[in-house]
Amino acid sequence: MNVEEMYQDIILDHYRAKHHSGLREPYGAEVHHVNPSCGDELTLRVALDGDRIGDVSYAGEGCSISQASSSVMTDLVIGRSVDEAMGTFSVFKDMMESQGRIEPDEDVLEDAIAFAGVSQFPARVKCAMLSWMALRDALARAGADIGDEKETA
Repeated sequence: MNVEEMYQDIILDHYRAKHHSGLREPYGAEVHHVNPSCGDELTLRVALDGDRIGDVSYAGEGCSISQASSSVMTDLVIGRSVDEAMGTFSVFKDMMESQGRIEPDEDVLEDAIAFAGVSQFPARVKCAMLSWMALRDALARAGADIGDEKETA
């Protein structure tokens, strides 16, 4: 099995068995994001525990990339500080905007490295970024200091 097949398997595994799927309470903020280019939709809830992300839950409809990205993202951010989560957001966003020109940091991204190949398809980048953008929005609405990422799209 080559690396590309392994990455596809990771995406399909997360799509089939979505981690943290299903909206849970309590939560501090809820957002609804839509990817108008393909119709993916996501409702995401975040609960803060001080400066840490206590929980993230979601419900969505869409392609395997958007659904798997939501699953992977929740694994990466739950239990981490907001600063750590936003750092991971930045690394993921940089990888997705690179069009495959940068070597992703597997230590930071873990299973999210599987989306490296998606970065070569601009129409699919929005699918992979949907949950990450919703997380950033929900954290801001919950009152978290998300740093400079507030200023970037």
